[in-house]
Amino acid sequence: MNFIPTHLSGCFVLEPKVFRDERGYFMESFNETTFNNGVGQKVHFVQDNQSYSSKGVLRGLHYQTGEHAQAKLVRVLQGEVLDVAVDLRPESDTYGESFSILLSAENQKQLFIPRGFAHGFLVTSETAIFFYKCDNFYNAASEGGLIYNDLTLNIDWNFPENELIISEKDVILPTLQNAKKVW
Repeated sequence: MNFIPTHLSGCFVLEPKVFRDERGYFMESFNETTFNNGVGQKVHFVQDNQSYSSKGVLRGLHYQTGEHAQAKLVRVLQGEVLDVAVDLRPESDTYGESFSILLSAENQKQLFIPRGFAHGFLVTSETAIFFYKCDNFYNAASEGGLIYNDLTLNIDWNFPENELIISEKDVILPTLQNAKKVW
């Protein structure tokens, strides 16, 4: 497994070693020891989540705060998404900056997003199955989010805005400037 640091400290792109032959392929998608060595910290995942979405669905930008903050390891099992992480750590040199990457079943890449980040994704294929591990259990009272089109974040979703499918909850999320600061 290759661990490629992004410009956001602690956020890594993971490229697994994929062994292909006439039968298909084999890869190790997660190994706790390899992972912890690769990201340089001990992360113990306790919850797995999976979603199915159609083209144009934008989920995010979500985060958990305080003692319920979550690190995530995300990947796509079917289809393709534009995955986005936003650094919300006030002490970070990259506070308010984002990183985006195309994750797909074909490229098998994964993204590790540490605690203190918002996360979201946009489905760019006809459908997608999105899978992620969390190092902390979900807590509704600690949930927060940022509006996807915050001008300060300036995220290029590279998709026609009038074709986005966004939940009622996500379309009323605050901007970074108006979000609760509870890190």
